[in-house]
Amino acid sequence: MIRTTGASLTEEVVSRLGSTPDPRMREVMQALVRHLHAFATEVQLTDAEWLAGIRFLTATGQMCDDVRQEFILLSDTLGLSSLVDLINHSDVEALATETTILGPFYVPESPWRENASSIVEFEDGGEATIVRGVVRDDRGTPIRDAIVDVWHNAATGFYAVQQPEVQPATNLRGRFRTNEDGRYEFLTVRPVPYPIPNDGPVGRLLRDTGRHEWRAAHIHMKVSADGHIPLTTHVFDRASDFLDSDTVFGVKDSLIADFVPGDDGSLICEYDITLVREAK
Repeated sequence: MIRTTGASLTEEVVSRLGSTPDPRMREVMQALVRHLHAFATEVQLTDAEWLAGIRFLTATGQMCDDVRQEFILLSDTLGLSSLVDLINHSDVEALATETTILGPFYVPESPWRENASSIVEFEDGGEATIVRGVVRDDRGTPIRDAIVDVWHNAATGFYAVQQPEVQPATNLRGRFRTNEDGRYEFLTVRPVPYPIPNDGPVGRLLRDTGRHEWRAAHIHMKVSADGHIPLTTHVFDRASDFLDSDTVFGVKDSLIADFVPGDDGSLICEYDITLVREAK
C-alpha cells in the first residue's frame, strides 16, 4: 500500500508539472505548488477553511465585470500589485520617476486634450486645481510630444467609471502631449481620499482583518514617449489623510507633492516627470 505524506504529495505534483513545455510556465507553476502546499502545511489548513477560501475566490470572480475588477482589488490590498511593481521597475527607480500601481479604474483611449485645457466635465464642487510640469529624460533633456495620460476621482470620491449615470464617461480623464519645452498642463479639481469598493469579498476581508478601505488622495498618470521606458505612477497630495496607511500600499515618498494656492485662487501642483531612455 502506498502511503502519501505531505512532502511526497508536493513532490509528485511538482514532478508531473515537469513536463510543461514552456520553461517559464513550468518554473512558475512548480514554484506556485511548492509555496501553496507550504502555506497549507504551515497553517494546518482545515477542511472548512479550505472551502471558505474556495467560496471567497468564487465570490471574487462573480464580482468582476466590465467596470469592476475585484481580483485587482484583492491583489492591491494584499500588496501583491505593489510587489510586482517593485520587482519589475526597481532597476530604473534611481533615475526615473518612481512607479506605482495602475489601479482598477484605468480606461484606455481617454480623449486627447489641448495643453492647459480642462478635464472637468462634471460640476462636483471640487477645488479648482492646475497640474503642470516638465517631462525629461534621464539626462535632464525635456521630451517633446511625450504622452501624459491622466485620470482621477471627483470631489465626491467616485471615478467616472463608477457612476455612469451621473458623471460623463470622460470626466477627469485626458491625454496630453508635451510641448517643445517638454511641458504639460491641465486644469482639474483637487483629488480627495476615497474608499475602494467595499461591498464585495475584498471589503469583507479588509473588515475581517481590522483594516480600513481608504486610499490617499492622488492623480494617476501613464507617461510614455518614443525611445523611453513607459511609466505608470501617481502624484499624491501632501495634505491628504491615509498617506501612511494607503490600503493598497501605493504611496512612495518621492510621489508626494504640494498643492499650493496660486494668484488666481486655484491650487497649483508642480510635478515633473523623468523617463529613462530605452537601451539601444
